[in-house]
Amino acid sequence: MINQLATMIKPVNAPENYIPLTKVDIKSLCQESLPAECHAEFSAFCLLLEHTLHYEHYQLLNTLKENYAPFDPNKDTLDLQQLTDEQRDVAQTHFNHAFTQVLNKANFEQITADDLTQALNEESLFKVRLEVNFDDFAHMVFYRRGEQQKTETIRSWWGLRKQTIQFTNYDRVAVYIQFKDAAYFAKTKRTLLGFEPGATIIKLFQNVPKADLEMLFPNSQVRMRPIDKLVIGGSAIIGGAVVLITKLGASLLLLFALFSYWFGLSDQPVTLNQQQLIALGIGCAIFGSFIFKEWSKFKNRKIKFMKALADNLYVKNLDNNAGVFHHLLDNAQDEEFKEALLAYSVLVKANRSMTAQEIDQSIEDWLKQKTGVDIDFEIDDALHKLTRLSLVIQQSEHFYAHPLSEANRILDTQWDKVFEF
Repeated sequence: MINQLATMIKPVNAPENYIPLTKVDIKSLCQESLPAECHAEFSAFCLLLEHTLHYEHYQLLNTLKENYAPFDPNKDTLDLQQLTDEQRDVAQTHFNHAFTQVLNKANFEQITADDLTQALNEESLFKVRLEVNFDDFAHMVFYRRGEQQKTETIRSWWGLRKQTIQFTNYDRVAVYIQFKDAAYFAKTKRTLLGFEPGATIIKLFQNVPKADLEMLFPNSQVRMRPIDKLVIGGSAIIGGAVVLITKLGASLLLLFALFSYWFGLSDQPVTLNQQQLIALGIGCAIFGSFIFKEWSKFKNRKIKFMKALADNLYVKNLDNNAGVFHHLLDNAQDEEFKEALLAYSVLVKANRSMTAQEIDQSIEDWLKQKTGVDIDFEIDDALHKLTRLSLVIQQSEHFYAHPLSEANRILDTQWDKVFEF
């Protein structure tokens, strides 16, 4: 049950909305483009704008915390109020909406159902086959930011063979999953390791190949690949044949004679002396130890794969549950600040009215020239923030920015209203 939202599908290597530069770098670049006499006012403007956006995101953080509290598996506070099922559903809906809003502000994009299906069908880069039961989920959404094409050399046949492969890599992947309730797991007799029915989990990962998305599912289970089964099965067959011929030949002949007499296939009785009984016991012990050895080999190989999965997730995991939306809110605030500052700086520097398309193109060309960064700037989002804060005036299809002195006065006035009691 993959929750599908409207998603813009971009071609591979297409520019992304994410601005891969820090706030400090953006402020420095914008300030350098303005006359020296404007630098002091511009620094004040940056500070006021940053504080204004921080306050708005603080309110969003409180909404997330309040609505996630009933589902937080890591909370250390008491539940003084027992929510009804209807109240829990309302809180879940409000949290879903706020969390999606944060992801969009942080310039994350949803990973489509087709992408997930393709990932499950492709072979993992670290050679572990995983299976995921999607029926366990009541709600599931994957988001990613930063899509790149990378190459890696894969070794096989004990290092004798090298193969260079190209794959799609995601810089950040956010996972939001809600498990079904206890009634479903009781009916299906399935168990969850480390999770409770109805729980909501949130995780943030870094540097995830698209072909390895299945390893991010909390209920993924390691399964043997055909090549691993062939190696273990072939070894067991060959080893078993050697044991039967060299170690159990006499015991097998004795057992064959006994069974033939018991089932009427032979008239010649078989007598067992002490030496034959000891030999038969030793043969059975050897065969039992061989079976145990092969079973242990299978289990050890599976444990090896599970360790590879755990090690991989340990390196890639950035945050969990409530920590994720704290992390993402910080990203969202940075992205909102950088977008607003770039759009305002272009308008102030131009000192004339401009259309949204002109501003958008100016920012993209300027960033490309200054840093080599190729992005798809979200001009509509940036202008919406600036007009909402009254820093930019819209006249028909044109936008005009207030001078820095007036913009600082407007932001300062808004802060005065915030602290009025």
